[in-house]
Amino acid sequence: MMRTIHPGDAAYDTERDGFQQAGRHRPELIVAATGAADVREAVAYAADRELPIAVQATGHGLVSTAESGVLVSTRAMRGVRVDAQARTAWLEAGVRWQEVIEAAARHGLAPLSGSSPHVGAVGYILGGGLGLLARQYGYAADHVRAVEVVTADARPHRLTPDDELFGALLGGGGNFGVVTGLEIGLLPVTRLYGGGLHFPASADVLRAWRDWTETVPDELTSAIALIPLPDLPTVAEPLRGRHVAHVRIAYTGDAASGERLVAPLRQAGPILLDTLGELPYTESGAISNDPPFAHAYTGASAMLGDLDVDTAFALAGPGAPVPVVLQVRHLGGALAKPSAAVIGHRDARYALHVVSGLDGQDPASVRAAHRHLTKALNSSGAFPNFHYGPATAEQVRSAYDPDTYRRLTRLKAAHDPANLFRFGFAIPPTPGI
Repeated sequence: MMRTIHPGDAAYDTERDGFQQAGRHRPELIVAATGAADVREAVAYAADRELPIAVQATGHGLVSTAESGVLVSTRAMRGVRVDAQARTAWLEAGVRWQEVIEAAARHGLAPLSGSSPHVGAVGYILGGGLGLLARQYGYAADHVRAVEVVTADARPHRLTPDDELFGALLGGGGNFGVVTGLEIGLLPVTRLYGGGLHFPASADVLRAWRDWTETVPDELTSAIALIPLPDLPTVAEPLRGRHVAHVRIAYTGDAASGERLVAPLRQAGPILLDTLGELPYTESGAISNDPPFAHAYTGASAMLGDLDVDTAFALAGPGAPVPVVLQVRHLGGALAKPSAAVIGHRDARYALHVVSGLDGQDPASVRAAHRHLTKALNSSGAFPNFHYGPATAEQVRSAYDPDTYRRLTRLKAAHDPANLFRFGFAIPPTPGI
């Protein structure tokens, strides 16, 4: 029998809390699922009572909160099975990337994980999955072999690329049901040349990185982040209290060729901290060194055809009207190749996401500043993985090309006409629009 938690129960706050603490779910009922059977029972319960359904594993990418209804918590579904001969892994809905990375590494393999090993693997993939090796291998969603999902009628399905709903789930997120497991492809990667270069933040460094990205091979994936760092002992001494530009690099070639590729970047400005070197893929989280502790934040995303350096620096550098962390990721390469996944803007050259902490900040003012920034940079659309906080209908629509969006709304109407799965980066059940 599924474990249920109600408001007032001792475990209620613990189970509803996620990594992103700008919002907290307030459901009428939490189902702490331990497997697919619990998920089926939870969906049947909600559907019978016409209650909306939210799903949460780690809560890193919280878009909207459930103020009623049922929250299916998948955090206990942590199974990973690796088939080394087939180079695949089966992931349950709540597993974190670090667990997948370590399981795959025992067989000399690696998944297409992202910058943070603490993020839930399944939610990341359903949003598209723009990871450390993306330019060489594409989006994580491009490498899914099978999906197990419980749809709004409480029926379980195992979907493969021949099924129309398969592609809609990959890049379309959790709009069509509760994904209980994924089979993904693994890659023969054990080590990287990677890490980062920290400079004092400047438009010159941002411009140098942008120009450098036009010269690198697909085997090298990089990003740059403009970060205002606090003056605290937890921050490395050379960076303490400074606004820095952090160039992040992952390259699957050897260290010597990696050094040659990076050499032009070292001339971009004075280097405050250099962490580049060879490292095992199991330590790939050190490249970005994303914070592992839960906190309150909000953010927006933008896919870009080009990077307007001066505008980006004016709105996200030391003189920014609202303090932000801005990260720009280099796209292209395998990311431009089509697959069954419904990921939009594959011709974009850069993906931008902007994040602000909300400690002492007015959320509405911060979100307005984020919208202004993405508009000023001529965004061609949003990217679901990097949108944190309320999403407008236009932001959701902008993530897909018009034909794909119309197809997603038709599928939504067919599989969830009552719109039980209405939270997150939500697609409406509106056929024919």
